[in-house]
Amino acid sequence: MRSYRALFRTPEFTPLFLASGTQIAAQTVAGLALATLVYRATGSPLLSAVSMFGPSLAQVVGATFLLSAADRLPPRAALTALSLSFAAFAAGTAVLTAPGLPLWPVFALIFLQGLTASVGGGVRWGLLNEILPKDGYLLGRSVLNMTSGLAQIVGFATGGALLTVLSPRTALILAALLHIASALLTGVGLTRRPPRALGRPSPSVTWRTNALLFSSRPRRLVLLALWIPNGLVVGCESLFVPYDPTAAGTLFACAALGMVVGDVTVGRLVPPPRRRRLGHPLLVLLAAPYLLFALHPPLPLAAALTTLASVGFGASLVQQERLMSLTPDTHAGHVLGLHSAGMLTMQGVGAAVAGAVAQTTSPGVAIAVMAGGSLAVTTVLAAWGRDGGGGRGAGRRGRRTRAGGGRGGQVKGNSPSRHVS
Repeated sequence: MRSYRALFRTPEFTPLFLASGTQIAAQTVAGLALATLVYRATGSPLLSAVSMFGPSLAQVVGATFLLSAADRLPPRAALTALSLSFAAFAAGTAVLTAPGLPLWPVFALIFLQGLTASVGGGVRWGLLNEILPKDGYLLGRSVLNMTSGLAQIVGFATGGALLTVLSPRTALILAALLHIASALLTGVGLTRRPPRALGRPSPSVTWRTNALLFSSRPRRLVLLALWIPNGLVVGCESLFVPYDPTAAGTLFACAALGMVVGDVTVGRLVPPPRRRRLGHPLLVLLAAPYLLFALHPPLPLAAALTTLASVGFGASLVQQERLMSLTPDTHAGHVLGLHSAGMLTMQGVGAAVAGAVAQTTSPGVAIAVMAGGSLAVTTVLAAWGRDGGGGRGAGRRGRRTRAGGGRGGQVKGNSPSRHVS
């Protein structure tokens, strides 16, 4: 499957595509509104960054205790419930940020949102693994990544415009309505299907599967490459509000535009043999332009640098294709959830570290520091990969065990997104 036309002719892909895009737009509007509220109330770059990317920090808890649910819940019901819970979180945040109220309940709600979302990546990407044929997964995932980028462009642009004429709390209510629309698209457009694996989800099952997936050195290196450089660069992005409060929406939209360009190039235009060699060069591109933010460039140059850097997010497509080639079919949803949860956790860590550095220096200097850290990690991981000699760490692919039978044992080649996915 190499054409977009064939992809959208696949049953259930279109409603999943629309629901994902709507949910991401809702998250971007809500994140920008909440970061603006917190920054106005506190003047703190750290609290502003954590409020926007804080849900990602809770992903590590979900990945530790809840991730086995990704293959053991009915996908349609799980995704619908997740969208409704996000609507409740957005509405609740709008209430809790009223003047005079303490901020700690807001951060408690942010933690619960991240904990809930930790299962969502595995459910969604595991379902995509079910919907598409083996040779269509990479293209489908790249399209959903592009949807993420476009939805972020629309969400940040809309959110920035709304914040000039409406209050941030009104923008949060709009985000809640978008989450409800996503739940309707999921509930109506997707087919009811059984869980992908038998058994009850539990912390012990999650721990055992995590240990199994991390026991392979090649797979472990791919996961680290997916998590850490990406997370440190998102730390750069988390400082856009304090870097330029009046133009943060523009910088976020440029970042999303660059991500779309990277996903189109890697997912559709680059042939597979050449694509496999692009992983580390794209990670270098992802961070290097942000080094110039130490000079506090004017907005047009900052926007161009942000767009160029975000093309490097296409590295995730290359890395995830490698990850799926190393993973048994029985753990496809779990490993995709582990990738998503670990990536979002590191994004939250990156935002917190970037905010802390900015507190003692300046947003521009902190952005350059985070970019330098990302480049250092990419260099170390590339050296470890060469020293390890590659290897095939997954063993044979297993047959998928599913309640109620159905199609067995296919692992599709792959991709994600940056923040949401």
